[in-house]
Parts: sequence; C-alpha cells; structure tokens
Amino acid sequence: MRIFISAGEPSGDLHASNLARALRQRAPNVELEGFGGDRFASAGGRILYPLCDHAVMGLSGVLAELPRFLSVLSLADRHFRHQRPDAVVLIDYPGLHWWLARRARFHHIPVFYFVPPQIWAWATHRVARMRRYVDHVLCTLPFERDWYAERGVTAEYVGHPYFDQMAAQVLDAEFVAAERQRGGRIVALLPGSRTKEVKHNLESMLRAARQVADRHRDVRFLVAAFKESQAQFARQMLASFHLPVDVHVGRTPEIIHLAQACLAVSGSVSLELLWHARPTVIVYRIGAILHRLVRRFNQSKYITLVNLLADRELFPEYLTDHCPANEVAGRLRHWLEDEPARQRLVADLEQLRSEVARPGACATAAAFMLDRLAGRRQLAA
Repeated sequence: MRIFISAGEPSGDLHASNLARALRQRAPNVELEGFGGDRFASAGGRILYPLCDHAVMGLSGVLAELPRFLSVLSLADRHFRHQRPDAVVLIDYPGLHWWLARRARFHHIPVFYFVPPQIWAWATHRVARMRRYVDHVLCTLPFERDWYAERGVTAEYVGHPYFDQMAAQVLDAEFVAAERQRGGRIVALLPGSRTKEVKHNLESMLRAARQVADRHRDVRFLVAAFKESQAQFARQMLASFHLPVDVHVGRTPEIIHLAQACLAVSGSVSLELLWHARPTVIVYRIGAILHRLVRRFNQSKYITLVNLLADRELFPEYLTDHCPANEVAGRLRHWLEDEPARQRLVADLEQLRSEVARPGACATAAAFMLDRLAGRRQLAA
C-alpha cells in the first residue's frame, strides 16, 4: 500500500511526520511519499518535492509563487496518473491542496483531509469543494464534525495532532536551568514560523515589550525564532529598541515553559501555550485591505484555537491592521501585576487542557484511513 501525503508549511510537516509514524506502526509495510519537509522525511516519507520550503501567506505570496505551484501541481498530476497511490492525504494549507484534491479525484484516488482549513470561519462557500473532491474530512475541533455533516460532507472527529507532539515533548533541562539562574521574570515573544508573519508582527511585539519594560525593570524577554534567518532579522530590529531581549532558535517549548506570560501570533502555537497553561496575548497584524475583507467575511467569534475550543476569550486576541502595542502591553502588565488574576487564568487553561488536550489524534486518523482503505479493497475484490 502506498499513501501520498502533502504538507505545505512547518506545522503541517510536523503533523505529517507524526501521522507517518502512526501509519507505520499499524501497517509496517506501507510506503509513504509526497510533498513536505525535513520532519516528514525523517519519519520515512519519500519527498517528491520540498513544499514546506515555499510556505506562503496572503494573496501576494500566492501570486509570486504561482509558476512554482503550477509546476508542483503538474508533478502531482503525473504522479497520480502513473504511480496511482492508494490514497492522498492533505494536511491544512488550502489553496494548492484544493487543486491536488481535484486531480486525485479525477484519477479516482480517495482523498483524506487531515487538519482541514477553517472554512467554517472565513470561506463557508468552499464547503462545496470539500464535498466534491474530498472523501473523508478528519476534524481536529469537536464542533467541526457536525458542521460538515450538516452540509453533506463525510467527517470524523479525531482530535488535534498538535497534542501528540506535546505528549512526546522533552525540554532541554540545561537551557531551562541556565535561564532560571539568570533571574528575573520572563515574557515570551513568539512571532511565528513564517517569515512574513515575523516581519508583520515582531515590531508590534517589541513596542509592547518596551512599554512593559518601562514599568517592570525585573522583566526580560525571550524571542522564539523558528529559523536562523528570522533570528537575524529579530536581532537587527532589536538594535533600535534597547530592550533586555535574547533571541533563540529552536527553543520554543523551553521559552514557553519559562514564561510568566506570552505574546504570540495566532496559529497552532496557541495549543502549545494551552498545553503549558501560559497566559497569552494573541496578535495578528495584517494589511488594511485584507483586514477589511476579514472583518466582512469572517464568521467566527475568535481567531485563536484555544478560544474556539473554550468558546470564550481565554487568550485576548487582536486581529488588526495597526500596531496594538498599547492594548497588548496593558494585558501583559495586568498579569505581571496581579498574580491572583494570572493564577485564575492558569486554572481555566488547565481545566480546558484536561478536557481537550488528549494525545492520540494521529493514531486515530491512521486507524481510520487504513480501515477505510481496507474496506475499499474488499469491495474491489
């Protein structure tokens, strides 16, 4: 049996790697191939194209990469035609993945969408594409299954695969001990894994940090960079801020663990913040035109996964087209100055974690896929 898996950004690559291991645990002889990154490759996936190296966001990013995406789509179509995998698994990353699903359906290859895009929030019309091109949607949020089912889409709730990674996470004890020995309270700055996110949001984060530092001299800041090029960008920007800030690459879990409070962009990192029960302000700064479009078409109360799971605002969130430093700094100072209030939020996060943060999503998804594929083979026989 051969399964084609496609992941187009770092978080998807992480989920692809864990799904690959879960599939191999149940079916040791399964062959895994597709589009992804280093993590999927390290889990035994054969990379046909390193799609994660070209993660983009926003219309301008898509247009700039259009020739490359057309080439990737052509590669996938040829692969589906000549190699005919038993299934195609798509992980988040809408846009290109709609086209991959369409080509897989054309070649009569079953399609599973694992970690589906949040079309219920911002693009409900796209449910027609999901219904037309995807055989099974494997939902990560509890309410998604019913939402899809009401619209004629076959869906199953499996849980969020991010918690699989959290359960296996091991902190670098030496790094944690060294940072604690330095003293002071720590506020974590998490500007995102995509370079464009970092460029849009880091300045706002540092302006908020400046206001916090002016009032709390014992506070220092740790920036969690996804890769070295982003760390260099952060260090260059820091030259004009004169803040007690250190930038680290590949230390996100440790930095979150050390923090009294966090400031992060919206994304799957919010689930890691939930896992560690860290009070967090979410900020996501976008362009003015996109912001107007989002305000017009967004149908969800929240943009943050933790708030969606809780159905209330545990993490204050700012989806904005301007610098929200004043509001963000006020939230952070509140938690630094009112420890009982901070502890109440920690308790709420711990309660939500006990309800929803259960590992096993990848194992459940793997079992579902293999069972459905085995059923198809029996019918074909």
